[in-house]
Amino acid sequence: MELRLADLALLQELIEPEAKAEGLALVRVKMIGGTSDPTLQVMAEDPATRQLTLEDCERLSRRISAAFDALEAEGRDPIEHAYRLEVSSPGIDRPLTRPADFDDWKGHEARIVLVEKLNGRKQFSGDLIGTEGDGVMVEVPGQGPIALPFSAIQSAKLVLTDRLIKATAPLAVEGADEIEEIEQIEEVEED
Repeated sequence: MELRLADLALLQELIEPEAKAEGLALVRVKMIGGTSDPTLQVMAEDPATRQLTLEDCERLSRRISAAFDALEAEGRDPIEHAYRLEVSSPGIDRPLTRPADFDDWKGHEARIVLVEKLNGRKQFSGDLIGTEGDGVMVEVPGQGPIALPFSAIQSAKLVLTDRLIKATAPLAVEGADEIEEIEQIEEVEED
């Protein structure tokens, strides 16, 4: 049930206009959970705040579901098997998927994994310097600045640091106590 890369590209093409219609930027589309629990994971954010509210998630989820239902009714179901749809923010230790992400998060530590080894290494960690041409510049401790071709990056994400936490303070905390209470109630009900 694993989706091929081409299928993920198609899903991204279908989902991106739905995100834009809600004023959101699509960060990543990924199929997770394997065959036992296939989940279409959609990460998006408000470009102005780099955050996503619960209401944003709900609106985008409904919009994607309606678009996919319409395609299914036309006999063009983009995912031919049962799956769950998960819409979320990229989170604090977010994936870096677009060249602009590497510029937006300059000065923050990232972990980057390449498709193939470069100079004997597949994984690089260090502070982001930004993009330069078709490459991503990273200050790797003990090695200095290293240019990594964007096309060679398999995955990249920010590393959770105190500096990152300070830079990504939530816009508002209203309702945080309610969310915590609901999560605690659900945990009690599951026991």
